Amino acid sequence: MADEGAGGRLLLAATPLGDPGDASARLVAALGGADVIAAEDTRRLRHLATALGVTLSARVVSYYDAVEAARAPALVDAVRDGQTVLVVTDAGMPSVSDPGFRLVSACVAAELPVSCLPGPSAVTTALAVSGLPCERFCFEGFAPRRPGERRRWLAGLLAEPRTSVFFESPRRLAATLDNAVEVLGPDRPAAVCRELTKTYEQVLRGSLAELAGWARDEEVRGEITVVLAGAQPAEAPLAELAAQVREQVAGGLRHKDAVNAVAAGSGVSKRELYAASLPEGSATDG
Repeated sequence: MADEGAGGRLLLAATPLGDPGDASARLVAALGGADVIAAEDTRRLRHLATALGVTLSARVVSYYDAVEAARAPALVDAVRDGQTVLVVTDAGMPSVSDPGFRLVSACVAAELPVSCLPGPSAVTTALAVSGLPCERFCFEGFAPRRPGERRRWLAGLLAEPRTSVFFESPRRLAATLDNAVEVLGPDRPAAVCRELTKTYEQVLRGSLAELAGWARDEEVRGEITVVLAGAQPAEAPLAELAAQVREQVAGGLRHKDAVNAVAAGSGVSKRELYAASLPEGSATDG
């Protein structure tokens, strides 16, 4: 690729989630100029190229989960021989719950150049439209298929303070949300994002109980991304916390140190707790 510099390289490219109009100009150029294209689904690749008006001149190889490990060495050799190998998946960013990670690791180990064409991501798109806090979040990939494993996985999110994002099959969505109600409680806020950027895009927001009820009553179809609110710190009653502070002060701890110790993880501000735990008629620590 003349505009990407000389020498071989591995190039990861994010593809549209649904609307071809989301393709970047760099993706269009890469599709037309790569020497080899490793595609999760070669038919989808050709449909995308047609929608973008791109004529593929590259050698196209299929590169999906079952063949990823076996085909990586030949693709590494192609990069080593000076070719540009472009990796594309069905939608979104390669290696994020999609093929690509093994090839990236192999090229890094061989000290070969690896670059990325940024673009659409179901994870950040769902997070942005969910209406849930997104300053800090964690991505959990696909939810486990088996009910027992799924409950254990959900139990690991019980105290997770960050917003969580995960993928789910439309066939298992109702069961997963029912399990989430059991493990995380009915009131945890969440959002179910279906067919993002496509004609029938749908984003439902509400409590886990509300979303589970919807999923049970609907014949859900399409690509599903679930966004789950993080756990909120349990807030003990202020009077109870103040009593704990006074007990520690009576045991010899400085008032300020007792407030710091009791306030940690309580969800109550230290200033508020300090004022509430002062002895009657007292205004300072003394």
